[in-house]
Amino acid sequence: MANALPSYFHLHLVSDSTGETLTTIAKAASVQYAQVRPIEHVHPLVRSKRQLVRVLQEIEQAPGIVLYTVVNPELTDELERRCRELNVPCLHVLQPIMKIFESYLGAPQTPTVAGQHVLDGEYFRRIDALNFSMVHDDGRLPNDLNQADIIILGISRTSKTPTSIYLAQRGYKTANVPLVPGIPPPAVLSTSHTAFVVGLVASADRIADIRRNRVQMLADRDLDTYVDRDRIAQELAESRKLFARNGWQIIDVTRRSVEETAATIIKLYNDRNSAEEAASEADSG
Repeated sequence: MANALPSYFHLHLVSDSTGETLTTIAKAASVQYAQVRPIEHVHPLVRSKRQLVRVLQEIEQAPGIVLYTVVNPELTDELERRCRELNVPCLHVLQPIMKIFESYLGAPQTPTVAGQHVLDGEYFRRIDALNFSMVHDDGRLPNDLNQADIIILGISRTSKTPTSIYLAQRGYKTANVPLVPGIPPPAVLSTSHTAFVVGLVASADRIADIRRNRVQMLADRDLDTYVDRDRIAQELAESRKLFARNGWQIIDVTRRSVEETAATIIKLYNDRNSAEEAASEADSG
């Protein structure tokens, strides 16, 4: 008789930085095993032997899979040695990737702790984009929309704000504008601008469900019209007409996560820029 699968397992994520990379990789792997649930033990900023000792004590108390991104060779050697003694799997998740880089580039790696979080120009560009998106959330400061890289339009509850914030974290200045029945979109959208405009839509049933959940937190207000499915379907139809009339890209977010929506927007944005660059080169040639 086969052994029953465990209902959970311990997963130790050991990093000398914030642990964001490990958390993302671990989630991508663990969701492939729906029958078991990981109990995550995140150990960030492990940069000394004393810190590692505490981590190893926790691994001994709750043995399981150990994933790490530590560059100090003394610490990695000790971590792997102790894991072998405890008979638990241990993997430097970036090592296979770095070996490919080293083989292809013909150059040794230069280990840098928290290298992805260096306070360089790219970092400050993302911070600037995040500040821009925060102050241009939900249609605020409409006269500044021509400063945006990306403008997101959509009726209420089409995930405009979380998508904008996600794009800002990737370095794109993103503004989002709600489409409200009876109120025209900002006039600046009809003028010449360089922003990439995208419209978000979803199924009427999906939006109605989300709005009903929202209304539960606003019980003191009469919002029957807000959650009416027929009214929502009408709002969606009008928004689609607006997008089509202006030639703006449309993305249906009904079954998309915020990350998937953002990835699609980035691809469309880059495709547009590439096409414009190619056309400019052809004209100058």
